Amino acid sequence: MGPRLVVTPGDPRGIGPEVTAEAVRLLEREIPEASLSVVGPNGPLPLAELDSLRQDFSHTTRGNLEPFGADPAAGAFAGGAILRAVEMTVAGSAHAIVTAPLHKPSLHAAGWVFPGQTEFLADLAGIADVGMLMAAERTRLDGPLRVLLATTHLPLSAVPAAVTFDLLMRQIGLLHDALVQDWGIETPRIGLCGLNPHASDGGLFGNEEAETFAPAVDAARANGIDVLGPLPADTVFSRALAGAFDAVVAPYHDVGMAAFKTVSFGTGVNVSIGLPFVRTSPDHGTAFDIAGSGTADSSSMLEALRLAWRLAKTRFDTSSVHV
Repeated sequence: MGPRLVVTPGDPRGIGPEVTAEAVRLLEREIPEASLSVVGPNGPLPLAELDSLRQDFSHTTRGNLEPFGADPAAGAFAGGAILRAVEMTVAGSAHAIVTAPLHKPSLHAAGWVFPGQTEFLADLAGIADVGMLMAAERTRLDGPLRVLLATTHLPLSAVPAAVTFDLLMRQIGLLHDALVQDWGIETPRIGLCGLNPHASDGGLFGNEEAETFAPAVDAARANGIDVLGPLPADTVFSRALAGAFDAVVAPYHDVGMAAFKTVSFGTGVNVSIGLPFVRTSPDHGTAFDIAGSGTADSSSMLEALRLAWRLAKTRFDTSSVHV
């Protein structure tokens, strides 16, 4: 028996339900043995219900609310679906969770105050250290690109203080373990992207590389991890695309995401590493403005399903699943 995937449709007012329905149908044709279910707060949701789900929440654009503003009902639906999905993994009836995009203000309005789904899932799983890995197994330049964001949604001014030796050690370790456990790469090669221009060019443009990044690399290598750096941002991603590295650790959000989305938009997947289950998500948001128009592209959601299936097959002995 293969791994079982559970899918959450995200904010019901956005494109999540429609791209979920289309991507699930496509995956079931592509991988007939795929075992997956879409869930809401109260349990399984038939695909036919997803097609009309947005209409059930159409009231959120009228009355006293601004269009697509924070809505507790939409947040409760999206958050409740995540709770149900985690319950399924804890019970042993699922190996992987694939999450469609939700609306953070609505999630907060419903009482779940987390920066995003990654932190929400980590809290539910009781995990302290997680990582946000952007993965594209195929890009516009053919080769794969995997980028771990050591810090995520921080103002740029806060990044230097946040990127500590301990943080880099934890993130490098999480990435190494994920590449071994989920990707099946026996000896992963990791590149560490520097913080400053030209990785400070020997101290000309900052001291973080010498005082924080290089010691972290030395310590990680002493622990048996094949990591190289700190490396200049203007070359490390092209080197990864050429096959020099299996993944790159980026010190802050935009230096990693700018490179990643340039070569992978539409094929990129957000992978949460460090969780006791596989979790993937498409690399786009709710796109309220086009929801229901028939123009939403399900390709990233399909990639998220494909990758979840692949990673769960690698990580788990699926003969032990309980259905």
